[in-house]
Amino acid sequence: MARTGKKRRPAAVRRNVAAPSAPPAPVPKVWRPGVDTLEKDEELQFDPSTYDCLHAFHLGWPCLSFDIVRDTLGALRHEFPHTMFCVAGTQADASTSNTIAIVKLSNLTGKKRSPNAVSNDESGSESDDSEDEQDQETPTPAPDESSKIPKLEERMVPHQGCVNRIRSMPQQPHIVASWSAEGFVQMWDFSSQLNAVATNNDAGSSKRTSHPPLQICKAHKDEGFAMDWSPMTPGRFLSGDCKGVIHFWEPMPGGRWNVGNAHCLGHSRSVEDLQWSPSEENVFASCSVDKTIGIWDLRSRRKELSVKAHDTDVNVISWNKNKSASCLLASGSDNGVFRVWDLRAFKEDSAVAHFTHHSSYITSIEWSPHEESTLAVASADNQLTIWDVALERDTEEEAQYQMELGQEQAAAPENLPAQLLFVHQGQKDMKEVHWHPQIHGLLVSTAGDGFNVFRPCNL
Repeated sequence: MARTGKKRRPAAVRRNVAAPSAPPAPVPKVWRPGVDTLEKDEELQFDPSTYDCLHAFHLGWPCLSFDIVRDTLGALRHEFPHTMFCVAGTQADASTSNTIAIVKLSNLTGKKRSPNAVSNDESGSESDDSEDEQDQETPTPAPDESSKIPKLEERMVPHQGCVNRIRSMPQQPHIVASWSAEGFVQMWDFSSQLNAVATNNDAGSSKRTSHPPLQICKAHKDEGFAMDWSPMTPGRFLSGDCKGVIHFWEPMPGGRWNVGNAHCLGHSRSVEDLQWSPSEENVFASCSVDKTIGIWDLRSRRKELSVKAHDTDVNVISWNKNKSASCLLASGSDNGVFRVWDLRAFKEDSAVAHFTHHSSYITSIEWSPHEESTLAVASADNQLTIWDVALERDTEEEAQYQMELGQEQAAAPENLPAQLLFVHQGQKDMKEVHWHPQIHGLLVSTAGDGFNVFRPCNL
């Protein structure tokens, strides 16, 4: 497939093809969409070479939601090995068994890239600590081989009820909000837990300790999933519930918030997601089961705009935080469709991009913090896809490629969008995906069977 746009990347995904029971086993080969056919007795298997890194971990119970915690290790990092922090909330079989996990992942290894493969004009190349590196002439282990192994350090804090959603404050990452399935929102200060996993200074102590929240809000009359911290005003916070009510939290001195009786009404059904504007401190967006997206101004406590955005429930939204693209909002719905909107001309049927690739409901969507036209989408069809909405198909380059290859069917299939960069599979019951705000191209995803941390080779 040939693609044009602001940049070029290698092929999005490669897969190995092998007959499952034919002796002798055939040699695996790359399957090319539009070029090779897939026989009935063949199956696709992922090619590890399409990842710069791929790691997995599990916290005992499935996690519906997590958030990456900002750290002080560098504003924008490229070189392996990486260290990262996150908070995650469990979905245990009993309400009293749930916890919030404060997690440190270190020694995340990956493949070496040449300097010109690093975007944003960064000059440094990345080191390679991967055990399967092919250019090492001798297999002699390092003196401390354990230092090459990725490590997980965690602390657990009991949480009443399943954690529907969890978010860390960007400006004060140790302050964390959680939505409980039992109908209330809690604020936490995890300074001590983050310090413990960062320094490992209490390695001999229990990893599960009771810790009281800073505040419990029971103003909501039902459980919910929607919440977001303001990127502009530290401590400002929004929470939305399944009754269609949105509460605004104003920070007060002493580490508490004023929730009060002030709230925003405007959706007829459940509020599924909330997003603050990255450039206007009083403006935010909401999406709902009532199929609409609303744009609100806190100064009036009402919706300035309300647009029917999808034909089914609107599950998730993401406001582009790149300054040059802050007019773009992405939304994902219950029928697997996701769209991109330009808020400068926001009205029904005005989406600037519309994609129908996924076969089940969209569970998570998020713009890349480093590439203004790139976003990640997770779906209940067990696929996580990465897209660049600035790319377009170039028929002349496709014709040239077809001529060089010498096969008439070399043209990309019509059902494979030119904007699709990468497909990540292997996780079941996909829930949420986040880009790391400080590590270029690194994504973390959670599903019913655990977490994946990975970076595609073409980002």
